[in-house]
Amino acid sequence: MIVVIGATSFIGMYTVEELVKNNYEVVATGRNLKLKPSLEKLGASFIQLDVTKPEDFAQLPSSDVEGVILLAGLLPANATADLNNEENAAEYFEVNTIGTVNVLEYCRKNGIKKIISTTTYGDVSGAWRSGYAISEDEPRNFKFTGDHAVYTISKNAANDVIEYYTQQHGLQGAVFRFPPVYGVGPHGTILVDGKPYKSGIQTFIEKAEKGEDIEIWGDPHISRDIIYVKDVARAFRLALMSDKTHGLYNMTSGVPLELEDQVKAVIKVFGGANGSHIVYRPDKQNNTPSYLFDMSKAKRDFGFVPEYTDYEQMMRDYKSELESGRWSDLENNSSAKWSVGDEA
Repeated sequence: MIVVIGATSFIGMYTVEELVKNNYEVVATGRNLKLKPSLEKLGASFIQLDVTKPEDFAQLPSSDVEGVILLAGLLPANATADLNNEENAAEYFEVNTIGTVNVLEYCRKNGIKKIISTTTYGDVSGAWRSGYAISEDEPRNFKFTGDHAVYTISKNAANDVIEYYTQQHGLQGAVFRFPPVYGVGPHGTILVDGKPYKSGIQTFIEKAEKGEDIEIWGDPHISRDIIYVKDVARAFRLALMSDKTHGLYNMTSGVPLELEDQVKAVIKVFGGANGSHIVYRPDKQNNTPSYLFDMSKAKRDFGFVPEYTDYEQMMRDYKSELESGRWSDLENNSSAKWSVGDEA
């Protein structure tokens, strides 16, 4: 049996599906009862749980649990605080750090050895640059300002507590470091300092569907390393199966994707005969530099090699999933404030 905490995120839903399809019994938890029927339809049982409340964990199974996947967390993309007027640092620690301790205590008290959590690629943002593949040994290096700062600090603290429980209490703890995760879910709009903005991929898709011009700001050859949600779900399953899984893992495609190639693929897949054109705007600033991650540790420890490394292939599957309508409940009913994977 696998317990997926924070299963009402889009990563959670895909992960539950992957586990059930591979004959695992899955207990899915979340705060959002609206998605209970969707998770049960996938084949999981559902328990409403808030990671900040230790008493909620008494509802979870206490025996025959092979592992826990922890996806619950507060992200900047879903945080309503405007840092110019208010501070939400305490909430990040309450959810991301103390919530992780509560999950670890559930594991310790019930003899559950395997736990996999998640963290942000922003913990090494100071090392981002073109042509440099960042390994798991890269020292932490990030800005102590902006809406991602305390989020990153709270996740770093949570990761360190997982390692403490691994060494002190004999757990087999691991953490997946995510870049933007692409897939059908409730992330067409994200929050930046509490203000809503349409995500980049959503903007590209909508303009391509309408045949409108798509602007590329700054350097069109900026390259980024992203990952598709189906690869993430498979990686969780493979990692749970291996006794070598331990510590931090980059969880990306390991392949640089240039911004220009991303836009071209979206136009080809979503534009059809509408004929969107790219408009190059070197006069406008693009604030995110290139970044790339080394994926060799995940391959070595649990045999994970991403399948969706071709962006056009990824977008074709994305479109197919979108048009299937099977994730419409997730798109329309997700209260994804405390779930991972909504930065894409």
